[in-house]
Amino acid sequence: MLSATNFPVVEATLPVVADHLDAISDVFYRTMLDENPDLLNLFSRSAQATGQQRQALAGAVAAFAAHLVGTGPDAVTFEHLVNRIAHRHCALGIRPEQYTIVGRYLLGAVGTVLGDAVTPQIAAAWDEVYWLFATRLIGRETRIYAEAGTDGENPWREYVIGSKTAEADDTVSFVLTPADGRLAPRFLPGQYVTVAADLHDGTRQLRQYSLSQAADDQTLRITVRRVRGNGGAPDGVVSSFLHDHMAPGDRLRLSQPYGDLALTPGDTPLLLVSGGVGVTPMAAILDHVARTQPARHVTAVHADRSLDRHPLRAHMHASAARLHSFDYLVWYEQPTPDAFTGLVDVDAIPVRPDAEVYLCGPVPFMQAVRTGLRRRGVPDERIRYEVFGSEQWRPAPVPAR
Repeated sequence: MLSATNFPVVEATLPVVADHLDAISDVFYRTMLDENPDLLNLFSRSAQATGQQRQALAGAVAAFAAHLVGTGPDAVTFEHLVNRIAHRHCALGIRPEQYTIVGRYLLGAVGTVLGDAVTPQIAAAWDEVYWLFATRLIGRETRIYAEAGTDGENPWREYVIGSKTAEADDTVSFVLTPADGRLAPRFLPGQYVTVAADLHDGTRQLRQYSLSQAADDQTLRITVRRVRGNGGAPDGVVSSFLHDHMAPGDRLRLSQPYGDLALTPGDTPLLLVSGGVGVTPMAAILDHVARTQPARHVTAVHADRSLDRHPLRAHMHASAARLHSFDYLVWYEQPTPDAFTGLVDVDAIPVRPDAEVYLCGPVPFMQAVRTGLRRRGVPDERIRYEVFGSEQWRPAPVPAR
C-alpha cells in the first residue's frame, strides 16, 4: 500500500503521467540504452523499432499506480499481471540489481518530460510507487527462480539441435537435446523457453518460444515462425537467424521453462483457441492431455491464413487420435475444404458449461474471442491467455480534480 502522505500525490498526478506515457517511455529507453549499451541484449530489436517495447514498462508502472489508488486493475487481476511479468523477467535472466538501474532512468525520464512540474514531493511519491512494484516483482522472481532451479549468475543451458523440420510455410520445429547429457527439464504444458541467439554480428538477442510438445525428460521442441516485417517494420532478427543459420548439430542456449499459461490440474473439459503460431502451447497441452488424461474432453479451435500456413496440424491430429472425445474447428481466410472461411465465429464454437479456456495468438484475435466467450457466459476466471511480445497496459483515465 502507498503511504498516507504519497497516496493523494499519486492520485492527483496519475492523469498527467498517463497522458505523457509515450514521451516518458521514449526518453527512458533512449537514455538508458545509450548509456548502458550492454542492456541492448535484453531487448528485442524489432520491438524497439516498432515502439512496442518502449511502452511496456512505463505502462505497467502507471497501471500499478492506478491499482494502488483504486482506479486500476483489482488485486486478483493485478496479481495475475505481476506473475506474468515475473515469468518474462526470469526467462530473460533479470537480476534484482537491475531494478536500481531501471528505476533511476525511469524516474529521470518522468522528470525530463514533465520538467518543473515534478516537485520533490511528487518525485518521492512516484519513487515509492516504483519500488513497491519492483520489490513485489523481485520477490516473485526469486521464488520462480528457486522453483526452476535456476543459477542466477548463469541462467542458460546449452542444447544440441537434433532435428529441424518444416511444419508449415515459414514455420519450422527444432527438437533440442541437453548438451550436458542430463535429463531435459520438466515443465508444465503451455510454458515457454528463451532462446539466447548469438548472432553473427557479435550481439546476443533473446526471444521466447513456447514449447510445442509435452515434457518427456529427453528433449524440448520449439516451433518458430519466421517474422516478416510489414509496413516498414524489420524482419524478425532471431526467427530469421534460426531459420537461415541453425541446423542439426548446431548448439543453442536456452533458459529454463517459464510462463503462467500452464495447464492447471483437473478433469474439466478444455477449450484451446489459437491463431497462427499461437498453436504452439496448445499443441503441448493437447499432447500432454492425450498422454495422461485420454478420457478428458478437448475442443480445439484454430485460425490461420490458409492450410499451408497452419503449423503443427499433423501433430494436433496425432494427439487427438489418442483422446476419447475431441472436437476440432478450423477457420482459414482462404477457402479450403473441411474448414470454415473467414474469421472465427465464436458463436459456432461448442462451449461446455464448465470448460477451461486457453487462448494464444495475436492480441486483436484474442480480444475478439475473449469478448465473444464472455458474452456467451464464460467467466473471466476460466479464460487464460498468452500474449506474444510486450503487453501494453494503460491505466484507466482518472478525472482531474
